[in-house]
Amino acid sequence: MAAEPVLLIMDFPARPPGGEEQARALRALAESIAQEPGLIWKIWTRHEAEGRSGGIYLFESLPAAQAYHAMHAARLSAQGIGPIEATYRFVNGPLTAITRGPVPPSD
Repeated sequence: MAAEPVLLIMDFPARPPGGEEQARALRALAESIAQEPGLIWKIWTRHEAEGRSGGIYLFESLPAAQAYHAMHAARLSAQGIGPIEATYRFVNGPLTAITRGPVPPSD
């Protein structure tokens, strides 16, 4: 039986806007995240009025999501960013396919 895709939803205080230097750093971060083992995709989120940032990630498996969560939470904490909220959700593939959700087909 194949691993079941899992969503990781992360939310944390946003960094203040930082211009071109920050834009370059975030692009490098996005390129690094794209190489994470088990990552299928990420949607970047922000809510400027609430001062929040984060992402919705789809991983191939719960262990891959948990490994990324631990690494990214440590990275953010080392930068003084927190508290970090994280939630895991399994995907209902058949119903998501009907509503055109971007998930791999289930077995």
